Amino acid sequence: MFDTKTVSMEWGGKTLTLETGRVARQADGAVLATYGETVVLCAVTAAKSVKEGQDFFPLTVHYQEKFSAAGRIPGGFFKRERGATEKETLTSRLIDRPVRPLFPEGFYNEINVICQVLSYDGETEADMVAMIAASAALTISGVPFMGPIGGCRVGFKDGEYQLNPSMAEVAEGKLDLVVAATHEAVMMVESEAKELTEDEMLGAVMFAHDECRKVIEGIIKLAEQAAKEPWELAASDDKSAMKEEIRGIVGDRIAAAYDLVDKQERSNALNAARDAVKAHYAEADGQTTMTAIKLTKKLEAEIVRNAILKDGKRIDGRAVNEVRPIEAMVGFLPRTHGSALFTRGETQAICTTTLGTKDSEQMIDGLDGLSYSPFMLHYNFPPYSVGEVGRFGAPGRREIGHGKLAWRALRPVLPTQEDFPYTIRILSDITESNGSSSMATVCGGCLSMMDAGVPVTRPVSGIAMGLILEGEDFTVLSDILGDEDHLGDMDFKVAGTEEGITSLQMDIKVAGITQEIMKTALAQAREGRAHILGEMTKALGSARTELSAHAPRIETMQIDKTKIRDVIGTGGKVIREIVAETGAKVDIDDEGVIKISSSDLSQIEAAKKWIEGIVEEAEVGKIYTGKVVNIVDFGAFVNFMGGKDGLVHVSEMKNERVEKPTDVVSEGQEVKVKVLEIDNRGKVRLSMRVVDQETGEELEDTRPPREPRGDRGDRGGGDRRRPRGDRGDRGGDRGGRGGRGGGRGRDRDDKGGGDPDHMPAFLKED
Repeated sequence: MFDTKTVSMEWGGKTLTLETGRVARQADGAVLATYGETVVLCAVTAAKSVKEGQDFFPLTVHYQEKFSAAGRIPGGFFKRERGATEKETLTSRLIDRPVRPLFPEGFYNEINVICQVLSYDGETEADMVAMIAASAALTISGVPFMGPIGGCRVGFKDGEYQLNPSMAEVAEGKLDLVVAATHEAVMMVESEAKELTEDEMLGAVMFAHDECRKVIEGIIKLAEQAAKEPWELAASDDKSAMKEEIRGIVGDRIAAAYDLVDKQERSNALNAARDAVKAHYAEADGQTTMTAIKLTKKLEAEIVRNAILKDGKRIDGRAVNEVRPIEAMVGFLPRTHGSALFTRGETQAICTTTLGTKDSEQMIDGLDGLSYSPFMLHYNFPPYSVGEVGRFGAPGRREIGHGKLAWRALRPVLPTQEDFPYTIRILSDITESNGSSSMATVCGGCLSMMDAGVPVTRPVSGIAMGLILEGEDFTVLSDILGDEDHLGDMDFKVAGTEEGITSLQMDIKVAGITQEIMKTALAQAREGRAHILGEMTKALGSARTELSAHAPRIETMQIDKTKIRDVIGTGGKVIREIVAETGAKVDIDDEGVIKISSSDLSQIEAAKKWIEGIVEEAEVGKIYTGKVVNIVDFGAFVNFMGGKDGLVHVSEMKNERVEKPTDVVSEGQEVKVKVLEIDNRGKVRLSMRVVDQETGEELEDTRPPREPRGDRGDRGGGDRRRPRGDRGDRGGDRGGRGGRGGGRGRDRDDKGGGDPDHMPAFLKED
């Protein structure tokens, strides 16, 4: 029934299997990719015609994780997968970025690439498997895809590169890098690193490229068995004559526009030139007008690229390795915990850092189960930042991607939770944009954290590099403008400290990026990063030693795990009481680590003292301050050390006879007590009479010492260990007790003398 085609290969210690023909047979191309026990289905469908007037390529990549893949049911109120999570959005972008440049120019048929995780083994990350499945599905679908591409993940530990490491291995190592590449060239790099050198990063990329070639060979073998007939593309007409005509109309005006340094002036001049082209072809049909507009943009790119390659002349007049003027300011906003305004040329970001407690951590519900992140970075790109009118609302894929890049760049320098037990949120609001706003977020975000007092290991800066490549001639550009990004061949972002790289992201628009070009770009980026770090240091060179007055204070204490239940109490009663009485927040984990937080240090001290009282053991002979919590006929119970209760017998309240405890104390009264005895059951006997209630100093005990408990026969009480049957002579007026002998003349509810059976053992002697 099924005409199934399969290719398998051993790769990175596991079997990679690509299968088609069994599932999703009505799609143009569908591949089931299995690596370990992680399985991803990718289905590709393409529209057979182009919508009239369409002049862009509508490629959409969707990556979705099915909770059933890990044997889980989604958390929360809705028990089905809903909108894309951050991870799903980022993985969709991860696949889209290397695939999009490999479609021919002028191909505008709509394409859907849908990747669904069907099985997840908890070790093999599904993003890389999905990328391979997408590449294979596109290759066999017949659409004009100039692939295939391969993809892999690389780790770095103990000086060795690791192919497709598990998430545990990535956490233990110094690198998490994902690479996509064709057989000839690297197309995409995404990474987070713990201050690796340029040579180590370049080596990782080259290692990954070699491994990607092995996957490409497997995809080609599958295509040889199962590929559909390739689509026939309409032959493109020669537009050279029309292009030269446009050059004659506006060529000089475009060149003059790119001599303008100010972005807005340049944009106005270019729009005027484009309007002139539209006016020239106003009487032509719509297709001709659309072609003229495209050729105008090509002419713009040609003018800019030739000026850079031949004359080293950039749009704003800078040298190819020159960074635009930088101005950095910290403490920009008065009430935030930390803030910075970072401006580089016409790119600007307001970054704020907010410190929170553990309950502010971000909860993430994914295939690996529930996890919590104490570090968040959110990036916003309003339309006014580029002087445009546009949608303003929930973040799009681009904003999520740029925020995650900055997050990766800054996370390696964060202090541990043990050293700095705060939840950290950075908010980056882009207020101007002409060039890399994600790298401005890295710089501004780092400054705002240092302004907030976050003890980062070292400051981090970031820079965006560009490339102009024609044949074997190339020029690498530092700190690219927006136009240089659009008209160039590479978007190469590098962030790091003075010690090494913390994040690298690269997107290539053309094939043929060599190792030499990448090495040149990394070296030039290092120089640019060092310059930017120097400018940042002028604003703030290291983290402030004091937190903002508006930030919460957090103190951490460690208790014995056996005491956790005492601090929490039945149903959380004790910990809720601590929070209600002191006003501080209290969090406790399964290891006995307690975090106490408040903006008021006195509240923290009160909660800490309370908890210490619960977990500490009372010492015989030591004086404590306590509170009367209950008064009974024979004395008063006093709560001390926060969680301990002891009895002050009526005879220990004063050095004189006390008729009723209420004559001396009242509930809620604060008293000073000395611990006289702790029995083997933990019951505590206290005394007020030997402590000065004003000063808390111990007084001399003028009473004769009590006799030892074991020898009391001379006090008329007889042997306390005698059988109950011998107790009948204790007074006939006490009423009958049935078969137990003796009598009890006082009813249980009569409070005149109390119930001796409910008294502590050490009090029954009285």
